[in-house]
Amino acid sequence: MSANTAAPEEIAMKGYDPQVTRRLISFVRPYVWSFLFAMLLIIVSAGASVAGPYLLKVALDEGIAGGSLVTLRDTTLLYLLLALVQWAGTYIRVNIMARVGQSIIFDLRTSLFDHLQKLSLSFYSRYSVGRVITRVINDVGVLREFITWAILAVARDLVVIVGIVGAMLLMDWRLTLLTLTVLPVMIAVTIAFRKRARENYRLVRSAISWVNSVLAENINGVRVVQAFSRQAVNYAYYQDTVNHNNLTANLRAARIASAYPSIIDFLGVIAMALVVWIGGAATLGESVTPGVLVAFLLYIERFFEPIRDLSRRYDSFQSTMAGGERIFGLLDAPVEVQDAPEAEELPLIRGQVTFDHVSFNYSDDPTPVLQDIQLDIQPGETVALVGETGAGKSTLVKLISRFHDPVQGSLRIDGYDLRRVTQASLRRQMGIVLQDPFLFNGTVAENIRFGRLEASDEEVEAAARAVGAHDFITRLRDGYNTPVEEGGLMLSVGQRQLISFARALLADPRILILDEATSSVDTQTERLIQEALAHLLKGRTSFVIAHRLSTVVNADRIVVIQDGRIVEQGTHSELLASGGVYYQLYRTGFED
Repeated sequence: MSANTAAPEEIAMKGYDPQVTRRLISFVRPYVWSFLFAMLLIIVSAGASVAGPYLLKVALDEGIAGGSLVTLRDTTLLYLLLALVQWAGTYIRVNIMARVGQSIIFDLRTSLFDHLQKLSLSFYSRYSVGRVITRVINDVGVLREFITWAILAVARDLVVIVGIVGAMLLMDWRLTLLTLTVLPVMIAVTIAFRKRARENYRLVRSAISWVNSVLAENINGVRVVQAFSRQAVNYAYYQDTVNHNNLTANLRAARIASAYPSIIDFLGVIAMALVVWIGGAATLGESVTPGVLVAFLLYIERFFEPIRDLSRRYDSFQSTMAGGERIFGLLDAPVEVQDAPEAEELPLIRGQVTFDHVSFNYSDDPTPVLQDIQLDIQPGETVALVGETGAGKSTLVKLISRFHDPVQGSLRIDGYDLRRVTQASLRRQMGIVLQDPFLFNGTVAENIRFGRLEASDEEVEAAARAVGAHDFITRLRDGYNTPVEEGGLMLSVGQRQLISFARALLADPRILILDEATSSVDTQTERLIQEALAHLLKGRTSFVIAHRLSTVVNADRIVVIQDGRIVEQGTHSELLASGGVYYQLYRTGFED
């Protein structure tokens, strides 16, 4: 079962980081005028809000107490006008910021998606899909909330606080100082609350991360769970341990979160009581007017609201700094395989592949994966790569596709060093079928056409017929227009593999790579594929990785790899006659 731990990136909080701020500003800069206009609206709306209690003071002291109906009427109309201004300003500002925030997140997600498409396979071998998706969805969502609402909300709160204090000082500086006597206590309470809240925030994030991890684990492994009748045990573990821990953490956080506004409200009541007591006495002595006293009470009520809001924004600020750091760290992840500045387009190739003393190891692991590979494959030759798991077979074909670059030596196709040609021009002339076929959300025809969008329906069908997929496709609900859902879940593994064969062959590649491509199909389906491949591989340079004898026995050359080195090569009969490594593999693992 999953441990009660969470990845540091899921629970980390972070203080102010000027580098993250600068990077965020670079995404905000195209919308700076919208931001400035929204800021202007904030000032106008805040001014209208702050003016309300003062107008009430004027209505009481100069209108009612002064016996002036004109003043009372004009003040009331102005109050209504300012309320309308405040509503209009808030409405327009929210719409502007919603549009700006979504536009910024659109730009950010587009940049992330573009960069993720360019990152080398070595990156994805170090980072799980879940971590990457968390950054693209959750962390970007945190930034959206901050950019759309938090930035201007903080500005609005500060403007309101300054406006209220200014209005109070203008009316009576003594009552203002009396009101502010509760501020030291409020600051101390806020600091203490923030510390406790931050600790509980981390515990809550850790708890929900544990819940999600166990849930995903049980959903992904549901077949194993049901096969071993573990439902009751897993349910008890989830309910009594995982979910109960999450409930406890959230209830504890809720208790602390509910205490803070209550304390702030109580301090506000104390401030109002002091003003009523002291100010009321002053009113009786006629040094303070009733209008001033009422206005002060309204200002005190409004004064603590932005303070509470600023406290809530602190978590948002910390999450934004942490999320921004992770997002920009992802955007800064180096693309290890890139086109050279002077890279040229690879012309139509014949398919000669030359490994010239090629060695390779991953950047984060010095252990050699391939060592001093020397191999010269002629155009149209079918080469089978065999060896034990981990010998380096898949890495070798990844170098041909230039998913990685050699650490030493060179790899050439038709004499062109792969590091000197563009990746797109290389891969346009290659077809790859993997052990685990992946189909995209769409129809069967769209998946077959994936590598050659301009192919006609007749060409799609011809490719499917060539690999024996046409018959089962026509039996589907809508034939070639049947949706396969993400990953091709509605199809069997063998059917998905046949479609991936058709997809590769429709691209009409000069070099074809089959990486364990027939391991997931049954014997009858494999015979169909073998019949199709017999003429489809003709004229194409092909690399076949397989554990089945029937897949490699007819290859023009069999290359045996052991511990990253080529130890034997030759035809099936030659290698059996030599009695070496291939002979041992044949005796122990290749027999059907």
